[in-house]
Amino acid sequence: MSIYWQLFTSFFKIGAFTFGGGWAMISIIEREIVDKHHWIERSDFLDLLAIAQSLPGILAVNISIAVGDKLKGGKGSIIASLGTILPSFLIILAIAIFLTPDLIKSNRMISSVFMGIRPAVVALIVAPVITSAKAAKLTLTTIWIPAIVALMISLDLGTVSNPVLYIVLGGLGGWLHWKYTTKSLHN
Repeated sequence: MSIYWQLFTSFFKIGAFTFGGGWAMISIIEREIVDKHHWIERSDFLDLLAIAQSLPGILAVNISIAVGDKLKGGKGSIIASLGTILPSFLIILAIAIFLTPDLIKSNRMISSVFMGIRPAVVALIVAPVITSAKAAKLTLTTIWIPAIVALMISLDLGTVSNPVLYIVLGGLGGWLHWKYTTKSLHN
């Protein structure tokens, strides 16, 4: 089987069977590109994930472009990103043609399906957070950094809702932790 076909079908599955956005896709992407195909190592995946999140655009598309580029250059990037984008495009096109907002709200079965998807999306978001925390080697001494940032985000402090500020604060927290642990080792 051609590597291009594998790239396309793998990212097509990711795009087709993931609901809830980028975070919900992470565990499926990781399973496909790290565990199943061994296209990249788990540590490289975490680096790729950090880069993909910091770039503008859709997380899954950013990852597909990077993986496609790593495997087959520009052509691989195009094939992988098309695989990611095409399912969403086709699903949205079908919804736009056949389902109006009034039909979704008034049809109890369709409304129930969407309500049933919500808890599954939460689970799909929590799973990669736990996996990423383990891979990043978070411990009880370092968990305070993402916990404080998550708390600040959830409180939505109005003037402090800039994501760049959270990244800087997280980096500052990591630096403080490093400085403290380094100082402790030398004493």
